[in-house]
Amino acid sequence: MWRGVWAGLILVLALPAPVAAPMPTSLGRQQVAQADGQEPFVSPLKTVLTVVRAFDPPPHPYGPGHRGVDLFVSPGELVHAAGAGTVRHAGPVAGRPVVSIQHAAGLITTYEPVESMLSTGDRVSAGQPIGEAMRGHPGCTSEACLHWGARRDGVYVDPLTLLGRLRLRLLPW
Repeated sequence: MWRGVWAGLILVLALPAPVAAPMPTSLGRQQVAQADGQEPFVSPLKTVLTVVRAFDPPPHPYGPGHRGVDLFVSPGELVHAAGAGTVRHAGPVAGRPVVSIQHAAGLITTYEPVESMLSTGDRVSAGQPIGEAMRGHPGCTSEACLHWGARRDGVYVDPLTLLGRLRLRLLPW
């Protein structure tokens, strides 16, 4: 009898873990203070955040993955700086309008596709409008998506972690 139990246990442990498809989630607008005393980060959108595609880092620096989150946005909606910093780039990258902001402690946030009203070198504060969301983000399943990314010292991180603790609400699949 025990031989059958052990064989079943080994079979269960050897099976690959089920992979769940990412589900869209909504996040309330949050603002949290950083642990190191820096100015707090805020949501890049004034509306409730709806994650269309979650952060999915690559297994190695040059591998496939999703290096940010895609957030549901209406075309023309204002996009805001998540934190204080300096505009590193505001213009086309591979034909798409992108804004990147250099923050303290080696952090860079990116926003795409965003038609910006700012120029490289401009200083921004947390929550300051940086441009308007545009249509045309590749892979977006809705009319428009804001791709929000973050890198700390060259390593991609989930930008939602900048907002601290969040209340998640799952939407119907």
